[in-house]
Amino acid sequence: MFEAIILGLGAGLISSFITGPVFFAMIKTAIERGFKAGFSLAIGVFISDIILISIVLFGSQFFVYRENLDKYIGIIGGLFLLGVGIYYISSRISLNYQENSLVKISKRGYIIKGFLMCILTPSTFMFWVVVSGIISVKLNNLMYEKIICFIIALFTQLSIDAVKTFYAGKLRYRIHESHLKLLNKLAGVIIIAFAVWLISKTYLQFYL
Repeated sequence: MFEAIILGLGAGLISSFITGPVFFAMIKTAIERGFKAGFSLAIGVFISDIILISIVLFGSQFFVYRENLDKYIGIIGGLFLLGVGIYYISSRISLNYQENSLVKISKRGYIIKGFLMCILTPSTFMFWVVVSGIISVKLNNLMYEKIICFIIALFTQLSIDAVKTFYAGKLRYRIHESHLKLLNKLAGVIIIAFAVWLISKTYLQFYL
């Protein structure tokens, strides 16, 4: 159970930064429109993730679990996360801070926008597929622990998104593009560190 909690916290932390365009759209929305708009977008992402996780979690029950695949899941998942981390560090950020006062969108509109942005991003689904594979290995494919892990991951992500949008809205006149670039690189370093840990742990467990 303890490992399920730790894995859930880790997955939630990484997923709150790994959504790419959604991550910066959330902060940008909070800067331009305030906390409520930014958090509404985060709610849309949350709903989308529930659907994606349900597909991954319960869809995996139709496949036979085989222990000899464990070593490949850790390596492939680690390489995927490593690629995402490198992309975050090397990618450029260009944001337009000018608010268009003529466009009025309801909270429902932001929820729908966040939902569509997340569910239509292939990397988001791939991330949850990788997470599902990793926790299946680490938790011995126990369904109740996997469900607990995903619940913790979802609410950890939502909590972090709430903090991000709150401070982005509060500090909207102090946040500059350079700050987001630094945050982007920090997210990349965190993801790479997790990827290296996952690859090294899998290698030591199965190949040595």
